[in-house]
Amino acid sequence: MPYTDARLPRALVRRPGPRVAEGLVTHIDRSPVDPGLASRQWAAYVLALRAHGWETIETEPAHDCPDAVFIEDTVAIYRGTALLTRPGAASRRAETRAVEAAVKALGCSVLRVEAPGTLDGGDVLKVGDTVYVGRGGRTNAEGVRQLRAAFVPLGARVIAVPVSSVLHLKSAVTALPDGTVIGYPPLVDHPTLFPHFLPVPEEQGAHVVQLGGTALLISAAAPKTAELLNDLGYEPVPVDIGEFEKLEGCVTCLSVRLRG
Repeated sequence: MPYTDARLPRALVRRPGPRVAEGLVTHIDRSPVDPGLASRQWAAYVLALRAHGWETIETEPAHDCPDAVFIEDTVAIYRGTALLTRPGAASRRAETRAVEAAVKALGCSVLRVEAPGTLDGGDVLKVGDTVYVGRGGRTNAEGVRQLRAAFVPLGARVIAVPVSSVLHLKSAVTALPDGTVIGYPPLVDHPTLFPHFLPVPEEQGAHVVQLGGTALLISAAAPKTAELLNDLGYEPVPVDIGEFEKLEGCVTCLSVRLRG
């Protein structure tokens, strides 16, 4: 079927597998992860999406891939074209198989990042028709080139952003509905690359998911940022994702949002 936005918004999710506690960590020290608590936090995250009008679509599990719950890293979607990634960590590359089936079922056109390119979806931040892509430990120059080749013909303006202090670009910055990019300054390498940048007081506060209208999904670990956003006229929706934050996860990487 052709891609259509008639049923949007929709979100692809994948529940944490039995090996979630073995997930990769790069920029932080490893802490014990409670798989049972992680599953409960994931379920609450999904319920928060549904409560704000999102249809959630659960993809097939990938039990042999500890990081598979971070589904955002497997695909970048722009104007109905799904670019399946080639994750920078080789242990994560099998995660894309079930996601390919899911985006095809939604009617997306499918492209793929090919070797030697690497690209993680967590490095892709869309602000209108501007697509920022983090160039760092998981996404290489060839991955950036292939993303440009896929999305520029569709009308995107692609801007590469150096990333060195965090795992992914969206570990450092995300965007508000008005296009303002928010981030925790010690972890943002080049804030001047963003036309409108707002510093936030907590690392976990740099990550928001636009739920629609003024509602913003945000980590419960960022109360000061939630207060700031509330003062700016937004409705913060806090969720506890502490077990995933131990694995360098955040609210954006637990889903792939499709808006059109």
